[in-house]
Amino acid sequence: MESSIAPNVTPTVVVVDDSAAVRVFFEKAVAGLDVDLRTFPSAASAADFLATTRPGLLFLDIIMPEKDGLTFLQELRRQPLQATTPTIVISSKDYAQDRVFARELGVVDYVPKPMTTRQIVDLICRHTGAQARAGA
Repeated sequence: MESSIAPNVTPTVVVVDDSAAVRVFFEKAVAGLDVDLRTFPSAASAADFLATTRPGLLFLDIIMPEKDGLTFLQELRRQPLQATTPTIVISSKDYAQDRVFARELGVVDYVPKPMTTRQIVDLICRHTGAQARAGA
């Protein structure tokens, strides 16, 4: 997939996952990339940011307390700003019905946990055009 990001624009990558360990893992994984990483522990905590900002890529965990990632994505898709935001679902469960529902919501990938640093970097670079930081 070709990136629609203009050259020299730092893409915003949003991660919504209730696991602090996963959020820290993403922070470490993207340390060498020129991205603006925003992490949130819940759908509720990400909602205000996503109401006004369309990220270059959104990672959503499925299993979260209060509101699961697929329900949150369904709500986001009703907002014009997020109707086509490239989204990757990440989850420790890999059920066929979740993959089907995720596809119906237009996700660009479904990645079972645990993920590797290389997977994260490759996905971000592929979907946002992100580049390595100068000197990284």
